[in-house]
Amino acid sequence: MRRLTVVQLLPALHSGGVERSTLEISAALVAAGHRSLVVSAGGRLVEPLLAAGGEHLTLDIGRKSLLTLRHVASLRRLFAEVGADIVHARSRLPAWLGWHALRALPQAQRPRWVTTVHGLNSPGRYSAIMASGQRVICVSNTVRDYVQRHYPATDPAVLLVIPRGVDVAQFPRAARGDARARAAVAELHPSLAGPDPVLLLPGRGTRLKGHGHAVRLLAGLHAAGVPARLWMPGAREPGREDYIAGIEAEATRLGVAQSLVISEATSAIARAYAASDLVLQLSDKPEAFGRTVLEALSVGRPVLGWDHGGVGELLGQLQPSGAVAPMDATALAQRALQLLAAPPTPPTRIPFTLQAMQRQTLDVYEQLVR
Repeated sequence: MRRLTVVQLLPALHSGGVERSTLEISAALVAAGHRSLVVSAGGRLVEPLLAAGGEHLTLDIGRKSLLTLRHVASLRRLFAEVGADIVHARSRLPAWLGWHALRALPQAQRPRWVTTVHGLNSPGRYSAIMASGQRVICVSNTVRDYVQRHYPATDPAVLLVIPRGVDVAQFPRAARGDARARAAVAELHPSLAGPDPVLLLPGRGTRLKGHGHAVRLLAGLHAAGVPARLWMPGAREPGREDYIAGIEAEATRLGVAQSLVISEATSAIARAYAASDLVLQLSDKPEAFGRTVLEALSVGRPVLGWDHGGVGELLGQLQPSGAVAPMDATALAQRALQLLAAPPTPPTRIPFTLQAMQRQTLDVYEQLVR
């Protein structure tokens, strides 16, 4: 296969699943001898992108403003100058700009057009651009079904399910009650020290992540005589002070404030999983995938979550005992007690790996060019 030039489009490179996938595919392209360019407004992940051999062009293609339309011409020039073989859009506004830039090129010079549907976006004309690719990558069966339901004109043959993957080397299996992980976490958060069960809910400080459900679950466990603690890494972040204050007030009202730790994101998330006894995934809205489920199971920790979206899909395949009917607080507490008392045996193999995702995505590029 000749050397390919692949351009990925997304709003910015700050943090998140879309950004992480962009870097993972860029690294795979470079490792395979291809050229990888990423166009975004920039962010803290530009440095690791460049360190892994990728290239970056700073254009604010995710800003919702009429001025952003000027970047159509910039993208058209870029595609022509670098001889792009593939343009891969990962977000709606960048996709619209990229699509118009491609249409302005002579047909014989147009790169192949790929989109990835990373989320369950509100259906409509604006979101429909994500179903316009010559290949439309869906990060789960949940997403594929969503696209087919809301955009029935899309040819099913162009829809490809390529699940997000976890690098199992970065999330190695840890023995239950890992003493080293517990000690390291207790050093940072002394209230998590001791033998009592630790619940972990990683995620940003937004109501959709279900922090309120977790606090009420904690109170229910205490009422049942289980003195669990709850750690929410990633919830405490700038601009979310009022939301966090509300969560803390709820914990105080329920009498579990002393058993709750709300912190900034941790750079050692695998160690956080290893230090926990039960990982929670309680997002109010169905998620497209649910990488947290894979990471926790890779480390060997049971997961408890609502049975909807990508989270329910993964739990159904890998740990059915962790899936609970959405918003059923009573069933959630009962299942938590069961999982803490008798943790299920974790899956011996995680089928959704980073390497599989990278390989399948590069296969899509190469097949399109052929």
